[in-house]
Amino acid sequence: MDFLHSVTSVSPTQAVEVRLDRQARVLLLDDANFHAYQTGRRFQYFGGWAQVSPCRIAPPRSGRWHLVIDLGGHGGRVSASVSVVNLN
Repeated sequence: MDFLHSVTSVSPTQAVEVRLDRQARVLLLDDANFHAYQTGRRFQYFGGWAQVSPCRIAPPRSGRWHLVIDLGGHGGRVSASVSVVNLN
């Protein structure tokens, strides 16, 4: 399974902003759900299929979050840049 991965600390007053060079699945997961994602089990996430760039995902609570970007089973490659922005 190929995917881009980064870990960040973010709060509900912030969002993870992702800039993509093509459509992709952008997922924000906690530790347990990231482990489930890696092992092919069912998992819960925030985000989804991003058709527009940039996209933003705000977490429901403060903490450590995994950002995963993949092509949802489609072939090819995706490039992305990630930043944390304050929501005003």
